[in-house]
Order: sequence, then structure tokens, then C-alpha cells
Amino acid sequence: MLQHHLQYLFLRVDRYPLFFIIFLLRIVERPLIKMLNKQLFLAGEVKMIRLITLIITILGVSIGSANADPKKVGFIYIGPPGDHGWTYMHDVGRQYMESQLGDAVTSTYIENVPENADAVRAIRKLAASGHDLIFTTSFNYMDQTLEVANEFPDVKFEHATGYKRAANVSTYSARFYEGRTISGHIAGHLTKTNTIGYIASFPIPEVVRGINAFYLAASKVNPDIKIKIIWAFTWYDPGKEADAANTLINQGADILVQHTDTYAPCQAAEKAGVLAFGQASNQEEFCPNAHLTAIEDIWGPYYAQRAQAVVDGTWAEKDTWDGMAEGMVVMSPYNAKLMPTDLIQEAVAMEVAIKDGTLHPFTGPIYDQSGELRVAEGEVADDFMMATMDWYVQGIDGELPQ
Repeated sequence: MLQHHLQYLFLRVDRYPLFFIIFLLRIVERPLIKMLNKQLFLAGEVKMIRLITLIITILGVSIGSANADPKKVGFIYIGPPGDHGWTYMHDVGRQYMESQLGDAVTSTYIENVPENADAVRAIRKLAASGHDLIFTTSFNYMDQTLEVANEFPDVKFEHATGYKRAANVSTYSARFYEGRTISGHIAGHLTKTNTIGYIASFPIPEVVRGINAFYLAASKVNPDIKIKIIWAFTWYDPGKEADAANTLINQGADILVQHTDTYAPCQAAEKAGVLAFGQASNQEEFCPNAHLTAIEDIWGPYYAQRAQAVVDGTWAEKDTWDGMAEGMVVMSPYNAKLMPTDLIQEAVAMEVAIKDGTLHPFTGPIYDQSGELRVAEGEVADDFMMATMDWYVQGIDGELPQ
């Protein structure tokens, strides 16, 4: 009887709305398609079945997509997105990911998570609440990420700037030191006091590598340059960062560099009438008369790529360390009010050379503070040396905290 009624409906398609036919087809679906093909062929309605088959295919795809649960992607932040620095750029990346993947993903984040046992609780909260992929965006989340990943083997984790991986834990970072090289070149030309102030966060290889890259480039164009370093032992503390900036200014620094997360040092520089480099994002709007340029961290394409891999079921553990060539590190616009045209052109040329591999920030000869040759003339530091760098280059005063 059902067969008879379906044949009748298709033969009299002009009497029935198309949506009604589609509705019926979704009810009977694949088990009766062969039977329908036979009946409609016998009725001479070959063209109609082709149309209906196309409709079924399109409808099936759209309904299947609509019914697929979006993947949940979580982020753990060391500071607030409003820092307009490190965390801000991770959140910009999160939003980019959402814009690219649309309904295939949803995302949440937890901000201001300390790098201690609180991080374990925050990461576990995301994992236990059904998140499929979790990005932990600070170096000292490393062990906490691995601890939770061991508890949730079906959840995928991505840890920023770390080096420990597991079957469900990947690591990723950017070659920020490439930008430090350009900043050092600029500072070496512009300083009048030959004193650079550097606000550092923690003595980890990422930060030490940046200090060394900056000094090597600066001293190459200005052998008389000195760098004064204050270790803030924090990533995000506007008050502490501003205090460090003012201390360095009082010690004669006329250019400030930072590896902390807010624009407080740049604002301190503007207030004091000295120059500064922004951190992680373009911070010129907060200190337009001091901001020379900044290293921008571009996380969005990476986040979109890794989330898409989870959606597709192709995610695999790996390590990523990209730089200017891949677009993960870019320089903010150079401030033409503060930099001469020829210096801007030199900076742009350095960007090109770093991208095409003709300029490497750690090209020998490079000696450490004790006078030991670390990189021979004509050679370049390999990734292992840079990833484990725990020594100052020759010419930097002071001891590296342990």
C-alpha cells in the first residue's frame, strides 16, 4: 500500500508541494530508494527521480551537518584579554578561529589562571565539561597540561611555548627572537645614551633567547651599547611593569624593551619622553609618541588549522615553531614620526632577509659571558641550542637568575 501511495504522489507531483514530497522521502529514506527508482522508471518519470535524488543528497548533507555537534575548544589564559598584549593576541586568535570554522566549533576561555595548582583545576574543568581541544597559553602551564592530559586521553591539548609532549599533547610557539633582532637593530641606531632598559618576565629560554637576539643586533651597529635588565618575575602586572620601566629610565635608559604582557612600560616611556617597543600586539594607540614598533603574535591561522584537524578527525601530536616566514611573527608598522626613512627601510629589508633565510639572528661567531665560543664563525645556532638557551651572550652584564 505504501508503495502504491508513493508512486501516486510522484506521478501527481504537480498537485503536491515539493516540501511535502521531500518530507516523505526523509521518512522512507534509503531503504525504499531502490524501490522508488524502479517504480518511477516504470512510470516514465526518470527526470523526476534525478531531481528528487539530488534534493535528497543536498538535504541529507545539510541536515547531517546541522545535526553534527560542534567541537568545543577551550583556552586557558594567564591574564585578561584586555591586557592588549600576550593574552589579547591569543584571544584575537580564538575569535579568528571561530570566524573561520563557523558552526563547526564553539569556544570558551578562562582568564587570569595562575601557573600553579589552580591551572590544573582550570584545565580539568574544561576537559571534564566536554571540551575536545584545549589550548594552554603560557609556558608554566606545561606540567599541569600533561597532568590533566593523562587523565583525559580522548581530549586533545595544545601547550604554548613548552617542550613536553604526549600522545594527546602538542606544543607550539613562535620565533619571537626574529623580531627582537629587528628591534635591536633599531635601538642600536636610535639610542643617545647607549643604555637600553629591558623588562624581562621569567628566565626561561624564550625570554633569554630574546634578550640575546636583541643585544647581538644592537651591538652590531653600536658597539658601545649597554643593556640593563630587570626581572619582574611576572607576565602580567601593570603596576610592577611600570615600576620597572621607571627604574630603568632613572638609570639612564632612553629606549625600553619588554617581555611582559601589558602596555604599562610603553606608557611610562611616553610620560618620561623616551622610546619603547610594544609587546605581542601593536600598542601604538596607548603610547603614540614613544612606540617605535612591536612584535605581533599571530595565532589565529594556527588555532583554526588545529581546530579544523579535530573537526576532521586528523589531529596528531606535533611540535610547531613558526616565525616570520610562516606569518606567525610580524612587525607592527614602524613609527615614521620617530624613525628616519632609511632606518625603516633597513628594518623592512631585515624582515625580508629573515623570511628568505639569508639573515639568521644567531649567526656566529657568538661567545657567551665567560668567553666560550658557542657558535662558530659562519655557522648558525640550531633549534636545540636556541630552545634550551640558558646563557647570556658576551657583552651583557649581570648574572642570569637560576
